[in-house]
Amino acid sequence: MTPARTVAPAPRAKVALPPPTSLPRRILKHPRLMHYNRLIALVWAVNLVFLASRADGGLGPRTLSHAALANFLLAIVVRQQYVINLLFRLATAAPTSWPLRIRWTLAKVYHFGGLHVGGATAGALWFLALVGSLTRHGAPAATLAVSYALLGLLVAIVATALPPFRARFHDHFEKAHRFGGWAALALLWAQTVLTTLDERGGASATAALLSAPELWTVAVLTFSIALPWLRLRRVPVAIERPSSHVALVRFDHGVTPFAGSSTAISRNPLLEWHSFANVPAPGETGFRLTVSRAGDWTGKFIDDAPSHVWVKGITTAGVANIETLFSKVVYVATGSGIGPCLPHLLARAVPARLVWATRDPRRTYGDRLLDEILAVQPDALIWDTSEHGKPDMVELAYAAYADFGAEAVICISNKKLTWQVVQGMERRGIPAYGAIWDS
Repeated sequence: MTPARTVAPAPRAKVALPPPTSLPRRILKHPRLMHYNRLIALVWAVNLVFLASRADGGLGPRTLSHAALANFLLAIVVRQQYVINLLFRLATAAPTSWPLRIRWTLAKVYHFGGLHVGGATAGALWFLALVGSLTRHGAPAATLAVSYALLGLLVAIVATALPPFRARFHDHFEKAHRFGGWAALALLWAQTVLTTLDERGGASATAALLSAPELWTVAVLTFSIALPWLRLRRVPVAIERPSSHVALVRFDHGVTPFAGSSTAISRNPLLEWHSFANVPAPGETGFRLTVSRAGDWTGKFIDDAPSHVWVKGITTAGVANIETLFSKVVYVATGSGIGPCLPHLLARAVPARLVWATRDPRRTYGDRLLDEILAVQPDALIWDTSEHGKPDMVELAYAAYADFGAEAVICISNKKLTWQVVQGMERRGIPAYGAIWDS
């Protein structure tokens, strides 16, 4: 059997990386100025413009309520799976004949989470102002009690979503977001109904509620949140474990997702969900997921393989879907990052070159998977880190980019290395993309 091909780090000559671009462009490529943060700033800017436009006419409770709900609507709907897929479809509709700079920006579509954060934080601030206004105007006790309870819950949700807490206590963040979000939605219904009835004047309760745009907005929010859960189901899986580090999970329950999508799975749907890249094979039904040991949940999943798992919603587009915006791409992966790359390599929708650094690839992932990769990527650079140590992935990425004549680099790895590769390329004027860990 043909061994996995590797490239030894010596005596291989180092590739001369091009010099960084001009200082202003390097500043714009700094992680703090990434498109995710620019979208947050854009949402805040729009809210500030609205605030300034209403400064002379005052901000009554109704205006504050509308502003809060509009921001909450943005925050929730932009995370809806159908909306995410639509955003990717619109962004990737541009032909490769368009100027590279335009396509470079369109491919940042996966930073849409900035709209979620901007809307959620701005909405919370508008709601704080609303509670203050209701207090000053002497709203009924029941309305104030519900409003203050909701405000406290919103503060807790925002606080637990801050990056330091989220990175250190991700499981607690996820539970706070889910259960706190559901409780906040219930309180928002109560608060909206109460404030609408407080202002109904001579209208009947039914007429006031049915004619209130606030109530219909909350209804849209509720439908958006509930929709994935309406498709909750428990499905059988077949699991192959080529090593103690990896489980290859096979699904065949009547769903064949598109290449580059992801599926969230759970063993307990109320507690935690984990998303993995779908790996459909051309001409076959169903799909696979690659689950690597990366924590308690994945470790237990590999050691105590379940016969069924829970899935919900629809398959959702992921970062690498932006490949169609470019004539050629280089995929850079480490370890189980090969999972999100594999469906694109198998589909061959865009000419691609693979650079993959991993520990003992055949022993870890099995002959079948390695042979499948090499069948579609005969020129792949597969670097065995157990034999040759860790390579300079920025150097390897650029070498493949230059040799292949690619237009962009897509990196699927851990957070630190992804940022190294993405920033290392973009600072040199090369379009590069990778996950941003915003959830």
